[in-house]
Amino acid sequence: MLKALLWDNDGVLVDTEGLYFRACREALAHLGIALDEDRYITFFLKASDGLAQIAGEHGIDAPALAQARTWRNARYIELLRAGVPAIDGAHAVLQQLRGTLRMGIVTSARREHFELIHAGTGLLECVDFALVREDYVQSKPSPEPWLTAMQRNGLAADECLVIEDSERGLRAALAAGLRCIAIPQGMTRGMDFRGAWRQLDDIRDVPAMVETLC
Repeated sequence: MLKALLWDNDGVLVDTEGLYFRACREALAHLGIALDEDRYITFFLKASDGLAQIAGEHGIDAPALAQARTWRNARYIELLRAGVPAIDGAHAVLQQLRGTLRMGIVTSARREHFELIHAGTGLLECVDFALVREDYVQSKPSPEPWLTAMQRNGLAADECLVIEDSERGLRAALAAGLRCIAIPQGMTRGMDFRGAWRQLDDIRDVPAMVETLC
């Protein structure tokens, strides 16, 4: 029986991907490297630590990479402080499901970024727990974030349902033995979501899918 919903954050609950793309593109521009949307999708959305991969391609040394990463993070914080919109329908869906199942957010976002993102969304009042990047060693597509969420909350794989928007997140969920609903948004549209339990176009369709498992 379904006991828990495990939500990804960026692209599923909040519209941050364009902001992170902008911060990464500007950081790489300082190194003389151009970053277009296609390469961002390949190196950041389908894989992890895209900044290091692209810098490595161009022979950027470790100190310069560290400086670029620091600049990127500071710029991202600046963009987040201007306000982050929730995905249309996210708040209503979380409110609808609140109390019916245990709900958590499992994200690759760092704690500082996560807290800024949700400073004004009102979404955290609807969930029972959240895991951020500092809560595990390996990020998605490693299954560790999902496995950590299950371990900390005493959940078995068949008791959970993941909601993701990216190929990387789906791969992590499948590697953890979890069912996953994929809801592509923006730059994640067109990714390979084979293996997803369901693929939806709108977060508002999640409650109906949940009902089939309860």
